[in-house]
Amino acid sequence: MYTRNLNRRLTLGLSAAAIGIAVSPLQAAAPESCETVRFAEVGWTDITATTALTTEVLEAMGYETRIDTVSVPIAYQGMKNDDFDVFLGNWMPSMASISDPFVEDGDVERLGANLEGAKYTLAVPQYVHDAGVTSVADLAEHAERFDSSIHGIEAGNDGNQLIQQMIDEDAFGLGDWQLIDSSEAGMLAELGARVPDEQWMVFLGWEPHPMNTNFDMAYLEGADDYFGPDLGGATVYTNTRAGYVAECANVGELLENLEFTLEMENQLMAEIMDEGADPRDAARAYLQANPEILETWLEGVETREGEPALPAVKRALDIKA
Repeated sequence: MYTRNLNRRLTLGLSAAAIGIAVSPLQAAAPESCETVRFAEVGWTDITATTALTTEVLEAMGYETRIDTVSVPIAYQGMKNDDFDVFLGNWMPSMASISDPFVEDGDVERLGANLEGAKYTLAVPQYVHDAGVTSVADLAEHAERFDSSIHGIEAGNDGNQLIQQMIDEDAFGLGDWQLIDSSEAGMLAELGARVPDEQWMVFLGWEPHPMNTNFDMAYLEGADDYFGPDLGGATVYTNTRAGYVAECANVGELLENLEFTLEMENQLMAEIMDEGADPRDAARAYLQANPEILETWLEGVETREGEPALPAVKRALDIKA
C-alpha cells in the first residue's frame, strides 16, 4: 500500500540481506520515533471510542501510545508542529474550513475514510419537530420559545463555527440569535433537563451517538449550505501529520486499514457514556467479542518486532484462535 516508501524499504532489506540479517521491510523503515504513536483526541465520545480501539491494537502490537485531549484547531496545529501523529476524527464536509488549509498546505495528510454514513447538523426534540419546526427556516418564527439560542459543544469546534457563521450572515433570520458554547456532556445535560417538561431547544446533533436512542429527536432540514446535504451527511477520515505514513509505514498500514461502523461506535459510545465504562476496557471487550474485524485491520501489518500482527494481537488480547 505504501509504494512511495518502497525504494527505501528495498534498499534497507537488501543491505541487511548482504550481511546475513533478516529484516522485515516494514520494520527496517521504522525509526525510533515510530515507537510511540501520539493521538490527538477532541473529547467527542465517538473519537474517544475509535481512538481506544486503535490504541488497544497498537499496544498489542508492541507500540507505546499517547493520547492528548485538545480542541479541533489545536489538533491540526499540533499535527503541523509535530506534536501529534494521528487524528481519527476528521468529519467532512463540516470540518473542511479547519482541516482543508492544513491538508492543502501539506502539513496534514488525509488518509482514507474510517466511517461512512455519519450525520452532523442541527436537531430538536421530536415534540418540537411535531409542532412544526422541521427546518432551520422555521426557527426564527419561534425565537422566543428557543430563547433565541442554539446550543453547541466546545468552543472552536467546526459545528460551532458553522452555527456562528449562520448567525453572522443572518441566515434564516438568525442574526440576533446567540450560540451557547458548552461541551458534548454539557449540551446533552441541558437537553436532558428540558425534555421532561417539553421545553424547546435546538442543538448540534450527530450520529453515531447514543443521543439518537437516548432521546426522541429529529434533525432539521434546510442547512445544506452549512452542514452539507442529506441532513449533514458526513464521512469521517483518518488524518496524520505530514510524512508520518512514509516514516512509520507499519503503523500507517494499520491506519489505512481502519474502518469502523455506525453500529460499532454506537455500542461503544453507549457503554462509555451510559454505563460509565472505561474507554479502553470497552474497546478491549469489543475486540474480544468481535475478533473478525482484526483480520481486515491487520492485513499486511506486523508487530513492532516484525512478526505477523494478527496472531500476536490475538494473544495479547486473550482472543482464542
